[in-house]
Amino acid sequence: MSTGTNAANNAGKETIYVDVDDEITAIIDKVRGSSQKIVALVLPKRATMLQSVVNMKLLKRTSEEAKKHLVLITSEPGLLPLAGGVGLYVAKNLQSKPEIPEVPLGNRAPEDIEEALSMEDETPSQLDASKPVGDLAAGSIPPSAVDETINLGDEPANGVMPATAAGAAAKAKKGGKFKVPNFNRFRLLLLCGGAGIILLIIAWIVCFDVLPKSTITVKTNASNVVTNLNITLSSTATGVKGSTIPAQMQQTQKALTQQVPATGQKDNGTKASGSVTFTAKECGTVAQAPDVPAGTGISANGLTFITQTATSFGSPQIKGTCINFTALGATPVVAQNNGAQYNIGSATFTVAGRSDASATSSNTMTGGTSNIVKIVQEADIDGAKQKLATQDTAAIKQQLTSAFQNVGLFAIQSTFQTGAPNITTTANVGDQADNVTVNETVTYTMFGAKKQDLHQVVADSVSKKIDTSKQVLLDDGLDSATFTLQSQTGNNAVIALQDTAIAGPDLKVDSLRKQVAGKKASDAQSIIKSNPGVTDVNVSYSPFWVSAIPKNTSKITIIIEKPSRNAAGS
Repeated sequence: MSTGTNAANNAGKETIYVDVDDEITAIIDKVRGSSQKIVALVLPKRATMLQSVVNMKLLKRTSEEAKKHLVLITSEPGLLPLAGGVGLYVAKNLQSKPEIPEVPLGNRAPEDIEEALSMEDETPSQLDASKPVGDLAAGSIPPSAVDETINLGDEPANGVMPATAAGAAAKAKKGGKFKVPNFNRFRLLLLCGGAGIILLIIAWIVCFDVLPKSTITVKTNASNVVTNLNITLSSTATGVKGSTIPAQMQQTQKALTQQVPATGQKDNGTKASGSVTFTAKECGTVAQAPDVPAGTGISANGLTFITQTATSFGSPQIKGTCINFTALGATPVVAQNNGAQYNIGSATFTVAGRSDASATSSNTMTGGTSNIVKIVQEADIDGAKQKLATQDTAAIKQQLTSAFQNVGLFAIQSTFQTGAPNITTTANVGDQADNVTVNETVTYTMFGAKKQDLHQVVADSVSKKIDTSKQVLLDDGLDSATFTLQSQTGNNAVIALQDTAIAGPDLKVDSLRKQVAGKKASDAQSIIKSNPGVTDVNVSYSPFWVSAIPKNTSKITIIIEKPSRNAAGS
């Protein structure tokens, strides 16, 4: 069956087919939307939407307000009494004559029976019941019938009620028009109202439970207590005894490498050689010039040669007050170093250690060759060691600190020590090499102790400087304390501790939160000020609409002001 579509149109009449799933509001909209005066509603079998007298009355009212003559096309026995009760025409099919079904007296309400009796002589309808529905067109309906409007809210002009069904007359007695409710609009309003209520609840929770916060600042008579201690860290101690506490020593070994280029040079060529003749000149009483021993150096033009044999002098030759001596023969010499620069011609040489002697060569020195190579110098190795010594050890110190933290100990970084390095080189001094690599293995150590043990030592010292009946140790100051290594022997170390602790009244923050939760500022101030040592209390709220401390203690922040640390400990 087609849903809600017009199956046929005649002049002055329209046929509308109703689907079994159509709601009463949809049928009413179709009746209102019809452009014809006569509307035939073809109902499906088991038309449940019209098996309610309320829906029948709504349909009747709609047709009257729209000035339309409505005919129900149905043969459902259950619908006939309902249609008759409200005065709607019914036909079995489009070819049947329309009529208002009779309503059994047993099925009528008392007011319906009274209304039916009072309307026995009135005309039941403006439709011509002698014609089939299909013939009820514009030409077969009197103009007065087509144009007539049934207005249940007004009295007829001639004093006679218009010919309508008994149900319509009854509604006319009650007066007023019946407006069909817009269920879609009602549903939308209902949803919007529900959403609005939910949003208001959420906004209330956020504004008065989530956002409210309170900060309470408490000033006390707390003061700084300066402590200077010498503490012995012992790896063999089993407990705190005086200023000696148990400690552990962590160590790590690192292999460092530094390569530097070789800067020395060496000539691996050959040495030049030749011969010279010695002469000597003695002035005074010397009767004979002394011999020149083998291995004596002679120099000319900045080059030195070494004599290979001893040299003796012959008979003297007197010249004035001095005596000249000449060697008995030529003396072989060899260049002190390798190199072609020693290949020189004839020259005059000075003799090392002999101011009275000299040597000359009439022949050239020959055989010297040059082959320059790089060699390692002592300065090269020293430079590499110096670079290794300047390596950044921050990462190693952090590694040892983390190792202590992993076992729950407090790392005392001032005890960080670098052990004596073990050094090896890839080449020795004087070795031929383009570069030299210096390998260094270093052991680093650091001490660590339990923070609780350090706290106990500081607490013992502070307790001797305060009135313990009025003050307690609030902050041991270890996180900002200064540790200085004094000495280290084996697995023990002595450190100097400079610490500024804070002592003041013992206020339990968690307990205070519970006491002031939900209170006004003045009440909270009175509660907190009742604790010994409290000098002032300031309470603030947020946001601006909050007028009391939240009942949720997690929304309460209590700040206990402490004196600033300085060298004087004030």
